[in-house]
Amino acid sequence: MNFGIKILLLSFFVTVVLGTCIVPILKKLKVGQIEREDGPESHLNKQGTPTMGGIIIAIAIIILIVFIFISYASDQLEIAKKLIPLAIMSIGFGFIGFIDDIKKLVFKNTKGLKPAYKMIGLLAIAVTYVIYLMKVIDLGTDTYIPILKIYINLPIWIYIPFAIFVILGTTNAINLTDGVDGLCPTISAVIITCLTVIGIIFDVKEVVIFGTIVIGICLGFLLFNMHPAKVFMGDTGSLLLGGVIVAMALYLKMPLILIVIAFIPVLETLSVIMQVLYFRRTGNRFFKMAPLHHHFELSGWGENKVVSIFSIVTLILCIVGLFLI
Repeated sequence: MNFGIKILLLSFFVTVVLGTCIVPILKKLKVGQIEREDGPESHLNKQGTPTMGGIIIAIAIIILIVFIFISYASDQLEIAKKLIPLAIMSIGFGFIGFIDDIKKLVFKNTKGLKPAYKMIGLLAIAVTYVIYLMKVIDLGTDTYIPILKIYINLPIWIYIPFAIFVILGTTNAINLTDGVDGLCPTISAVIITCLTVIGIIFDVKEVVIFGTIVIGICLGFLLFNMHPAKVFMGDTGSLLLGGVIVAMALYLKMPLILIVIAFIPVLETLSVIMQVLYFRRTGNRFFKMAPLHHHFELSGWGENKVVSIFSIVTLILCIVGLFLI
């Protein structure tokens, strides 16, 4: 427990130091946010705020994983080794987001990375991670069913596409949750805390350590991302955090618990789907704006209220999720 607290505090400290150094560099490079003209009017004054801050999260994870690996190498080498795929999966997704951000912000290509190339990159990482879980560390295809509290062994031809769907769906959902100061890291921190607690309950040490690292990093990043944000995480950060969440959930054999504990990101995704389908059918908007957090902003909620309400709902759902296991 003491070691976990030390890791949490160290992760927080490392992130704060990195943020203090990197944010001014991003400002100097003029890697500024481009706001949508049809978005909430209050967001227009964010134009030019440094983005791509997700590199702070990525570098912090690398530093902490190296530190833990060195600390554990002497007596618990197996646990240290098992941290690496969790980190690679997460940073891999962040790297895809980084390329997208670079194209948009540095090369001024507003479309960013082509959707087909982006999907190929995400799919390659997802397939590699799923095969690693099944074949290298031999987790098999067991999947935990909440409420029933049993494991079912899925046929491999069902498990692989199911796991890939969960990976791509989760990362996309967390990506859509980014858009209000502090929302994505706060929601992610709550969900990751829940998964870390599940790791403690089931004694999966590598998940507990990795989750503790990322929780500390999210809290440190929030110092720069709270309203009014000094830096945005960009796709670099949101895809990375999505990768963290789904990597932990699959490692725990509990992808289905995400339906409950990540219900806010799920709603964000559904709001976009509903908006598109309703507009194509009627020519009108179902929501004032999608994703869902923008609808509430245009309904009069301030950014801090959106973050507070969404985070409280997520916290309650995470508590419910813990009872379901």
